[in-house]
Amino acid sequence: MEFRRRPWSGYLRSWLWTIPAASAVTAILITIAIATSPFAPSGPWQERLYRLWARAVLFLFGARVRVRGGERLNPRGHYVFVSNHLSLADTPVMFHALPVPFKFLAKRELLRVPFIGWYLRRAGHLTVDRRSVRSSIESLDEAARLIREHSLSVLIFAEGRRSPDGTLQPFKDGAAWLAIESGAEAVPAAILGTDRVLPARDSCILPGDVEVRIGEPLSPEGFTLRDRGEFTRLLEERVRALLAEPGTAR
Repeated sequence: MEFRRRPWSGYLRSWLWTIPAASAVTAILITIAIATSPFAPSGPWQERLYRLWARAVLFLFGARVRVRGGERLNPRGHYVFVSNHLSLADTPVMFHALPVPFKFLAKRELLRVPFIGWYLRRAGHLTVDRRSVRSSIESLDEAARLIREHSLSVLIFAEGRRSPDGTLQPFKDGAAWLAIESGAEAVPAAILGTDRVLPARDSCILPGDVEVRIGEPLSPEGFTLRDRGEFTRLLEERVRALLAEPGTAR
């Protein structure tokens, strides 16, 4: 994907207003979430806080979010959401867009980041230790157990990192592993437009249209861990097809 040169006025506005304001909102709401977590570590209160944070950040960014396909989900169901990853803005976009409460599957290194790490621990988000194959497998098995026993939904950015150029990168198999081991349906989701609001490796935030497309849930029934490569390819094809559909955010 080709990006136009971003204006200096956008950088100045981002550095002097948008980033400080979004950082302040994030720090305040995470502090509230951490302070109240001993009494309400999860559930409606924490959900209201993270959706409030998402709305506030998207307002500051000037991101206009449209959601398609949300009617395909059971509000009381639990799913493994599998999405592409374009931008740091993807996190508030998905908190705003997905109609069911969910946890993130995050890199364990994020636990060392002030505020963010504290919040991830307190709010019960799942982490994966990628230092070795063995530690990754142990992390995924534990995450699958929690999804199964507590009927959790989880969101995974399946490429493992933000796309440097907006194109879909090969999926890693962690999402397939979780769906197969937990029995939860996997839901492909496509994010479009966040790379124009805030590109990877850039600090210039510009207003723009964002679209989230939610696909049909895919059952892992009949798949085993030996089939996770096939299941991963199927999920990647579903996300690629969602990205190719006509829409407003390009």
